[in-house]
Amino acid sequence: MIDLHCHLLPGIDDGTEDVAEAIELARQLTAAGVRTVAATPHLRDDHPAVRAEELAARCSELSGALRAAGVGLEVVSAAEVDLIRALEATDQELRLASYGGRGTDILLEAPYGPLPTSFEEQVFRLSVRGYRILLAHPERNPTLKGDPGRLYELVRRGVLLQVTGDSLLPRRTRSRTVDLARSLVAEGVAHVIASDAHGPRGPSREPLSAGVAEARELAGAYADWMVEDAPAAILAGQPLPAPPELGGRSGRGLRGRLKWRGRRD
Repeated sequence: MIDLHCHLLPGIDDGTEDVAEAIELARQLTAAGVRTVAATPHLRDDHPAVRAEELAARCSELSGALRAAGVGLEVVSAAEVDLIRALEATDQELRLASYGGRGTDILLEAPYGPLPTSFEEQVFRLSVRGYRILLAHPERNPTLKGDPGRLYELVRRGVLLQVTGDSLLPRRTRSRTVDLARSLVAEGVAHVIASDAHGPRGPSREPLSAGVAEARELAGAYADWMVEDAPAAILAGQPLPAPPELGGRSGRGLRGRLKWRGRRD
């Protein structure tokens, strides 16, 4: 599997605290079946230690530590970029924060608070700078939970959606976050499942594999496409391959009503 959202880099945001903890998390990821991970620290004002120009070197240093520890995990540089920070960033900073520094695809953090009416306009201002947008964990945003139609419109216009594996796991009590995440997968609207892991211990995310297993129940082979084919195309800056037919308990869902957007716009 390929994990496109993980706070693996040590000591710079709210992810792993040190190299030892990063190695422990990397071991957990490989045990769950992950072979490639994008290290995506928060690029926003409350994490000043995250500097786009240092990301590639930090990933190279961590990769060396993982090899020395016998952990066979490929680490790709990227960042989880705050929208306002992205709009204010220079072209160079934005490119260095993109996946692998390619300047093609960027992980955009869905805000945690209510969205302004201008949110879509701001997202498209970023896309016209030449980036395909992967919107991180939209299922957590209160506005989008109440009005998922705004998400469907974003997808119509070429935005890709990443849901978190933990959000797909059923809860004992009703959760709008879980409901939305499961609907996005079952209807073939989301494109990527990722861990968003912040560390190996404590109230961290469930293993990515548990979320993928639940997604297979909802959508069949489409779940594997979300952690293999789609992420591979994003890392390569290539068009997304056509997904398999939805299986599981999903039926046809909304994919037929949402024009498939596999190309880079």
